[in-house]
Amino acid sequence: MYLTTKQREVYEFIKGYIDTHDISPSYEEIRDHFGFRSVSTVFDHVRMLERKGVLLRGASNQKRALQLVSFGRRSVTIPLVATVAAGSPLEVYAIEESIDVPEEMLGGGDNVALKVRGSSMIDSGIFDGDIVIVKRQSTAENGQIVVALVDGAATIKRIYYHRDRVELRASNPEVQPLFLTGEQSLEIYGILVGMYRKYTA
Repeated sequence: MYLTTKQREVYEFIKGYIDTHDISPSYEEIRDHFGFRSVSTVFDHVRMLERKGVLLRGASNQKRALQLVSFGRRSVTIPLVATVAAGSPLEVYAIEESIDVPEEMLGGGDNVALKVRGSSMIDSGIFDGDIVIVKRQSTAENGQIVVALVDGAATIKRIYYHRDRVELRASNPEVQPLFLTGEQSLEIYGILVGMYRKYTA
């Protein structure tokens, strides 16, 4: 995998920090180490390392959720079961394939992969064509990224519970949130635990 000089320096700093502290550095620590002007520069480097398949960002809001992709470790084959919309809900349809993913990417229990269509989650690092790893479960905590079935149609969003309704919020300021009342059926298909991206450009 080709990395530019600066990308490799950022990768090696993250790797060395994790080896020393058993936790990933924060974006602020990466910025300070390299003397970048802003955290957005760190984000750009992290995003490119993620696209090149050597780094993963955690699915939570944690500040220290960067994970190295350790090639050569044991991989696990999981089913690629459907396409899910990062936008308006769409019908799930079977793909009937499987993919091999690093074992550390998985959550406990039953894991499946889904291919993302749309751009409503781009600010969470989820792009059109990405494959997300989802732990099957019927509950989720406030703010988690979920795959939800709304009247049987699938979408991937952050979930927020309000007093009288449930909000499915995009990570794209151009996409309006979806507010659900008792008139619509909502089923949580699972929660996001990882993401798998092939870099081909």
